[in-house]
Amino acid sequence: MGKSLREKYALAGLYESNLADNPIIQFQVWLEQVKQEEIELPNAMTLATATMDGLPSARMVILREVNDDGFVFYTDLTSQKGQELALNPHAALVFDWKELDRQVRVTGQVHQVSQAKLEAYFYNRPINRQIIDLIAKQSQVVPNRKFLEKTYQDLLIEYKKKELLAPPHWGGFRVHPNIIEFWQGRLNQISDRLRYTRKSADNWCIERLSP
Repeated sequence: MGKSLREKYALAGLYESNLADNPIIQFQVWLEQVKQEEIELPNAMTLATATMDGLPSARMVILREVNDDGFVFYTDLTSQKGQELALNPHAALVFDWKELDRQVRVTGQVHQVSQAKLEAYFYNRPINRQIIDLIAKQSQVVPNRKFLEKTYQDLLIEYKKKELLAPPHWGGFRVHPNIIEFWQGRLNQISDRLRYTRKSADNWCIERLSP
């Protein structure tokens, strides 16, 4: 009988000698492995934000892009997370790939993406998703589900005849990381936990932490 995914990756472990110097490259390697293993929603992540007085909140969102500039997601700017990020532009991300016994934690500053990038993303989405983005004033109270369904159907008919512009309340955020931590479970052994801390634009310090 073959090894389970958890056993496969636990036996491989995580060693400093095998790490990329840049944590974004290391993350991309891990993300690609998750995709190759056909794990459902490999780019799902927990996004944690906080109010100015430190009251935290968290929710699941989808990672849309990752590169040297950071981790990108899109959302309603008027939502709770959008408002919190406008006032307190710092966030934490968590990727939990339990099938591989892996976790990645990211903390950093947050910036909005450019309007050009936002529009390129928005217009690449199917029309039904564009309509949902238009009507979904996230976190706001609505009378009932029928209200949302009727609004959706009405707009679907309306925008079959004219172009839908990217709604002004919709935007994208980029988490520019200062710390990225990789955790690899080892089943019944001591787990691996390695942290990258940014020292300068292209320079990272790698440290092993007690799990």
